[in-house]
Amino acid sequence: MEVVQVLCMKGGNGDSSYANNSLVQKKVISLTKPIMEEAITNLYDNNFPASLRIADLGCSSGPNTFFAVLEIVTTVGKLCKKMGRQLPELQVFLNDLPGNDFNTIFKSVSKFQKDLQKRMGTSAESCFVTGVPGSFYGRRFPSKSLHFVHSSYSLQWLSQVPRRLEGNERNIYMASSSPPSVLKAYFEQFQSDFSMFLRCRSEELVEGGSMVLTFLGRRSDDPSSKEGCYIWELLAVALNDMVSEGLIDEEKMDSFNIPQYTPSPAEVKCEVEKEGSFTINRLEVSKVNWNAYHGEFCPSDDHKDGGYNVAMSMRAVAEPLLVSHFGGGIIEEVFSRYQKIVADSMSREKTECVNVTVSLTKRG
Repeated sequence: MEVVQVLCMKGGNGDSSYANNSLVQKKVISLTKPIMEEAITNLYDNNFPASLRIADLGCSSGPNTFFAVLEIVTTVGKLCKKMGRQLPELQVFLNDLPGNDFNTIFKSVSKFQKDLQKRMGTSAESCFVTGVPGSFYGRRFPSKSLHFVHSSYSLQWLSQVPRRLEGNERNIYMASSSPPSVLKAYFEQFQSDFSMFLRCRSEELVEGGSMVLTFLGRRSDDPSSKEGCYIWELLAVALNDMVSEGLIDEEKMDSFNIPQYTPSPAEVKCEVEKEGSFTINRLEVSKVNWNAYHGEFCPSDDHKDGGYNVAMSMRAVAEPLLVSHFGGGIIEEVFSRYQKIVADSMSREKTECVNVTVSLTKRG
């Protein structure tokens, strides 16, 4: 699997699109808002650029793309007003892999600019939005060009499926049944990728520049714990049932692996300290329910079913990967089964996503 070519959220605005099934991710961005505000305030305490350059890495498409940016820009506006300064020109770079639905993003720019003007009274002419396709595990911007980098629910994705996954057949990710060699391979790929990410951003950020990064992660020291892996294990159950019934080829199943690693706070801290270019200001853990509509107004009867909500959220994330490997013919059946499996699991135990957020400042 060539991850750069096939990894993307499901585009468009259809019922199963990421745009319509990313409420969990929006809640995570909202949870980290105080950390973003603190980071931007600290940035402005040390520097007041005439032009502020912001990058959102792993921006995906849909309403969340501009939700995070609007929060960042609003914070800058409040600081400027408090300090009696004029709002600087804002250059916003939206980055994701080439398969991302950038067309939907570009169609939403005018709405973002109207929202910005409505919230802040700011002329749209002072905010410039640019799409930047390509992997963030490489250089994407000129040296010392960025002031603030944001990334949410993107850095758990790896640049490639780890090598040396022998003995992990019938699993699609790390699992409780995975041998130690598989866990080690996933961890080493995370180390390599995240250290590369930090090196690249250290070149691109100005001195004193800030980053706020949120991973889908875990609290446990065990990388195969339910916190990080269970949601994928349940998808593997649905796929394996279809293998048993002859609906999916066994060899296809055994060669499918998810390119993801959900790190612990200690693992994130260790890699930052090893790379050495950044100071850690905050390192925090938060939680959200798997079911995006848990405790929320349900827009339809379907959304009253937690299994349906989780299955739709996961479909928006996983469908492009599944289609590239198995073909599109299995999708409806696999997620119909997954919905029932997830609903059963949620009826018996508490199911939550664990988020690891780190706020960093580039050292001088």
